[in-house]
Amino acid sequence: MQQHAIAPAVVLRGEGAWQEAMPALQHLCRRPLLLGRSAATRSLREQLAADLSRRNLAVTMAELEHDCCESDLTRISQILSSNGCDAVVAAGGGKVLDAGKLLAHRHGLACITVPTSAATCAGWTALANLYSAEGAFEGDVALDRCPDLLVFDHALVRQAPARTLASGIADAMAKWYEASVSSGASGDGLVQQAVQMARVLRDQLLLDAKDAMAQPGGEAWVRVAEACGLTAGLIGGIGGARCRTVAAHAVHNGLTQLHASHGHLHGEKVGFGILVQLRLEEVIGGNRLAGQARRQLLPFFQEFGVPVSLDELGLGQASLSALQEVAAFACRPESDLHHLPFPVQPSDVLAALVSTTTSSEAQLHASQA
Repeated sequence: MQQHAIAPAVVLRGEGAWQEAMPALQHLCRRPLLLGRSAATRSLREQLAADLSRRNLAVTMAELEHDCCESDLTRISQILSSNGCDAVVAAGGGKVLDAGKLLAHRHGLACITVPTSAATCAGWTALANLYSAEGAFEGDVALDRCPDLLVFDHALVRQAPARTLASGIADAMAKWYEASVSSGASGDGLVQQAVQMARVLRDQLLLDAKDAMAQPGGEAWVRVAEACGLTAGLIGGIGGARCRTVAAHAVHNGLTQLHASHGHLHGEKVGFGILVQLRLEEVIGGNRLAGQARRQLLPFFQEFGVPVSLDELGLGQASLSALQEVAAFACRPESDLHHLPFPVQPSDVLAALVSTTTSSEAQLHASQA
């Protein structure tokens, strides 16, 4: 018996979706907590709060001080309780959305996610990532359901910096490179279908990404933004744990252990992690097709400013011990990296970290030595 939290109960998408969501919000709650984080989007949240107030909803506003971490969750839990809030409206990027989902889960409240960028599919999923107050990944939490309402308003998402969409593209691309490995030779029909959806998603991004980045709000932009913010989450929901993360996200998790990486977005680190995973498949797993895929992705990522090397991640001067910490964390016994169909040691990850743009297998083995 398997249980799947596949999708939000209701998804509203398109230009003006936030205003169209007002009746649904009124049905779900009377005293919502509006959660955000970034000072850059505070005025936007104030407008959202005003919209809710005009619908006679008693809004309480709160902001994360850090990433989705226990100290913030504890503090905001007290705000929820003291104000008698009956729902969480999380408006922001992935960490805000994760925090909102986790708060709603813990308090048994309605959950409404309002992405303000297409940088992740966190607005869709029944998962939340926990970080330390310093921004280091600690673990993920499976939730009992996806949000009750997802509002993907193109006008809200379009105002985000172009860098967030590039990051979302890299994060969504990982669905194919990880799901195709983690699913193995599964005979489960849902898993097989989810993997094929991931392949179609990758192909769509390769086809549309350039036009999407060049023309925000255009038809290609809509397809790409929704692919990153919606379809990527659907794939994980249908396929379950077998269609989620492998080495690309494990590398991301390891990189977050270094403070120097915190200036880079989630998808930027995941995109780099895809290159590391393909390097491992190419050299350790002996998969020549993985080498071809890596060489295809290099110029694609470079065109949109997604880091493809430690130098571009700001880690070119990182000490050996720091990089060993990244590799060791990525290889923890519970890490999804071990879904790779061959054994991987921290020394293998370390070598791959420093050779994502290397074409010679001999150079990889030299760096490993």
